[in-house]
Amino acid sequence: MIAIVSRGLRRLGAASLALCLAGAAWAADTARDYVIGEGDVVRIAVFQSPDLSLESRVSESGTLSYPLLGQVKLGGLSVNQAERLIATGLRDGNFVKQPQVMLTVVQIRGNQVSVLGQFNRPGRYPIEVTGLRLSELVALAGGIAPAGSDIVTLTGFRDDKPYRFEIDLPSLTRDRSLDPVVRNSDVVFVDRMATVYIYGEVQRPGPLRLEREMNVMQALASGGGLTLRGTDRGMRIHRRGPDGKTEVVEPGMDDKLREGDVLYVRESLF
Repeated sequence: MIAIVSRGLRRLGAASLALCLAGAAWAADTARDYVIGEGDVVRIAVFQSPDLSLESRVSESGTLSYPLLGQVKLGGLSVNQAERLIATGLRDGNFVKQPQVMLTVVQIRGNQVSVLGQFNRPGRYPIEVTGLRLSELVALAGGIAPAGSDIVTLTGFRDDKPYRFEIDLPSLTRDRSLDPVVRNSDVVFVDRMATVYIYGEVQRPGPLRLEREMNVMQALASGGGLTLRGTDRGMRIHRRGPDGKTEVVEPGMDDKLREGDVLYVRESLF
């Protein structure tokens, strides 16, 4: 008998745990539910009440004219909150006894962010969930193009003040707290990659992507190495200084390169 009760308690505990986990998952989904914005087109349906079905655009003031209820403020509400608001109005007004309301966002116009620059798919993207992170938006845009920089710039407004945030994208893998939330009307921009140039006696002269902490030896390797006539002696870097003037530097193999550097490899005299 004790064994039977024990098994029953274990089953009850497992069921309670499952319900708790399901509730936590539902809460997580609700926390990221889409927030209705001005200009969005929504479709509202009430179960077994076809006369109350409506497809309309949310006004710039965030309101929508709904049968029997008049002007309803939907802007700034999540989909679930908007459904509950309409259901409460219909029930409290004695229009529908137990209203079951379903709201669907047909077109997202009020919550969008612009993605510009060196992305694989630049353009305007809807913010379909609350709390959309910058890294998630980068993924939606197909990631950074091969010619793009690792630095992503996010601009917009926070508390009615201009906002600008620069993030080194690879650092997000080390610290997720650096991943900002994007908001309506934000602009995300990625510039072209930093470039150095190598010419002279190398196998593949031309522009090179300036990788992190790239030194002269790594640049030579990226250029395919020296030709049979090339020498690593007497190399020169032409570098633009802060005053705009170009200076000539004789580098060592371990010296770090800077953006815009021009590395010249000489021909061996012997």
